[in-house]
Formats: sequence, C-alpha cells, structure tokens
Amino acid sequence: MVVDLPTTLPFAELQDAEAVKQVVKMTSYSWNIFRYVGDYLHLFGIFVLLATLAKNKGTTGISRSTQIMYFLVFITRYLDLLDHNQAAYLVFFKVTYIFTSVLVLFFFATEKGYRSYERQKDTCSLAVLLCPSIIAALLLTDDHSALEMLWTFSQFAEAVAMVPQYIFCYRDRYAKDWGVILYVMCLGGYRVFYAANWIYKKVMLPGYSDIQSWIGGVIEICFFVDYLISRLSGYSLLRALVLKVDEKIHDISSAVELKVLGTARPKITEDAEGSELRQRRKSGMDCMDV
Repeated sequence: MVVDLPTTLPFAELQDAEAVKQVVKMTSYSWNIFRYVGDYLHLFGIFVLLATLAKNKGTTGISRSTQIMYFLVFITRYLDLLDHNQAAYLVFFKVTYIFTSVLVLFFFATEKGYRSYERQKDTCSLAVLLCPSIIAALLLTDDHSALEMLWTFSQFAEAVAMVPQYIFCYRDRYAKDWGVILYVMCLGGYRVFYAANWIYKKVMLPGYSDIQSWIGGVIEICFFVDYLISRLSGYSLLRALVLKVDEKIHDISSAVELKVLGTARPKITEDAEGSELRQRRKSGMDCMDV
C-alpha cells in the first residue's frame, strides 16, 4: 500500500507523516501468505483437538498441562482486545482462541474428561515452564508496563507450551491416535509458517525487529523438529534429554510433596509396550500477529 504525502509540510509535520507512512508500510507487509497459512493451521489444529476429544469421549492422549499453558498464553497476549479497536479478522481469531481454550479445560473438569485423563504420562511440571517465562518477560520486555510484560510473557510461555504434549507423546510413543498426531503437527506447523512470516517481513523491512517473538519461535520450532525426528526415526537426543530432565524433576517434586503433604506423585513406570520411559507491541504492526 502506497501513501502519497505532500513534500511542502513543515519539518516536524513531515517527520510525523513519514512515521505514519512507515507504519502503513509495515502493516501492509504483516498481511502475507505465510501469516495467513500459520493462522489457519493454528485454527484448524484447535478444531482437530476439539474433534478428537469428542471422538474419544475423553481426554486420552491430550496433555492438560499444555492446555493450561495455552490458556495462559491467550489471556495474557490478547488483553489488547480491551484497549483498542482491531480488525474483525483479529478479533475473531483471538476470541476463538480464548473461548476454545476455556472449553477444552472445562472438558478436562467433566467426569468423562477427569476419568480418561492419563496423568501418569502428563508429567511435565508447569512451574518449570512458567518460572523461566516470567523471568524472561521481566528481563526482555521493552516496556515495564503491565500489558507489555504480559505480552512478552505470552511469547516465552508459548515457546514451551507444547513441551508437556511432546513429553506425553514420548511416553505414549506407540499410540496411534491420528487426531492427536494431526493436532501436534498443526500446532508445530503453525509456528514454522509464522517464522517464515517474520523472515519475510525482515527481508522487506530491514528495520523490523521483534526479538521476543523470534526467541520464542526458535525455541518452539526446535522442540517441534525434535518431535518430527522422534516420529520418523524413533530416537533423538533432545527427546532423551527432555525425558531425563522431566523424570528428575518429577522425582524431586514427589520428594517435596511427600515431606510437605505426606503423599507423593505416582511413580513413572515403563508402559505396557516396553518403552524405555519411566513413566507483546513495539509498533502498530506487532499486535497484528495472533
């Protein structure tokens, strides 16, 4: 989109006009094919998740911890719905993400969801994911306002939101629920296309920068690539490391709970298949990424 500006304006007004022109230019590049594909992959993945829950009539194969993480990501990132008007496209996606995350968590709280929830495979500690995300948000935010820090938190929280689901899948490596597999592939693929969207904007606009989103995206894609390697070859170094760290954290958490509460978490045991497992906005354009 090109905006023609008069060149006879006073210097200060000309500067403001150039700034507006730059924002319009950046905004136009934000709407690109990579971003659209990423958005619709994300949306499709959520509907796959809902369809899988309905088909299974339970929460089999799904990590509740991942769903809690995504709920926190959505409600901290999309507070901008309250402070300014946005395109109907953005409002639709943001409201849909929040509503469906609440719906999924509600299903986990129902009798069928509770009974079918495989907590012995959903072992990733939320504290281990949330604490680094909070620290990173405090250190790397561009502005220490509440909205900006929450937006930054959401970027780092999303980077690790799928980790509990990956760990769940690693512990359930012989399961062949294609609904769960398709859901994981859509959520990972969505972030790959968003990375392509960032690269496109950087090429077209060298001054564009979004460090928090880039860091979070790289971390998330690394975990997704590891999942793909694990699915294709049956082994990856990151997979083994993630499980070893997760098991150690589980053991420490169990010991603490035993001392404080008098009860411990169930021990992670090998599954029946014989696996090795022991059971936010620097410019007007940035808010446009959902």
